[in-house]
Amino acid sequence: MEPLWKEQDYVCCSGSKRFAKEMAAASPFADLDHALQSARDIWFNKIDVNGWLEAFAAHPAIGAASPSISQWSKEEQSTALATATDSTVLELVEWNARYREKFGFVFLICASGRGTPEILAELKKRYLNRPIVEFEIAAQEEMKIIELRLAKLFKTQARTTPSVTAQLPAGQSDKAGGNSRRSRPPITTHVLDVARGSPASGMEIHLEMWKDTLRCPSFTDRDSSKWMSVGSSVTNTDGRSGPLMDIVDYITPGFYRISFNTGKYVPSGFFPYVSIAFEVRENQRSEHFHVPLLYSPFSFTTYRGS
Repeated sequence: MEPLWKEQDYVCCSGSKRFAKEMAAASPFADLDHALQSARDIWFNKIDVNGWLEAFAAHPAIGAASPSISQWSKEEQSTALATATDSTVLELVEWNARYREKFGFVFLICASGRGTPEILAELKKRYLNRPIVEFEIAAQEEMKIIELRLAKLFKTQARTTPSVTAQLPAGQSDKAGGNSRRSRPPITTHVLDVARGSPASGMEIHLEMWKDTLRCPSFTDRDSSKWMSVGSSVTNTDGRSGPLMDIVDYITPGFYRISFNTGKYVPSGFFPYVSIAFEVRENQRSEHFHVPLLYSPFSFTTYRGS
């Protein structure tokens, strides 16, 4: 097992004191894989908006030169610095400032192995996102950085094994081998009340699966009996639902529907409920499907997160 590291060791991995406290409480870990599973669960399911922002604030802007930048940040940005030119550095500084002005936090990207041109192109692309979408993406990038730093922490303590050292980063798991090692259910969601600018707490959510294997649901289908209940939950103070299904390595392929009781949440709103249907294909059985709802009384949108 790994040494019982202190909270400060985990602060160096994320910058979030809440994350560090949760990781210290969950330790010791049997190996790196166990630590990564715990970190993903804590980051996505237990850390609130303030914890995410605290972690974002701990990162220097890409390309920034300061004696206070940590050694890990310097290593992660080494490729960017090696590929930078005077013109790209100036452009990066300008776009970093634009990004911070629009979103209120530093442009966050897992820079390891990425050159300045690639980072700059990604910054410009993400600058066009809606703030709530970009916030979610930044949290995902932060998780990638946490994973890299946890691996370095284990390596520093010389506690890894060959099988752990070969562990692939998040998003590159051996899906062909079915080794998903989930720490949360395959389908998750959260709700953000964009009218209030805060998580939607206390909204009822229901997950169903289409049970007619002979055909897929169509636009004209109105027979609710063909939808089989999978699970229900109510969003917490962070707008996240509880488990809607069991944690399993492989999800059954088919059509799923998440319904949100928006009418009860805002009785005066335009929508009595919102239902989002989506398909899980055979080659996606080990993937994760995060289907959030961005809601206001007179509009809503969604996207596939991670």
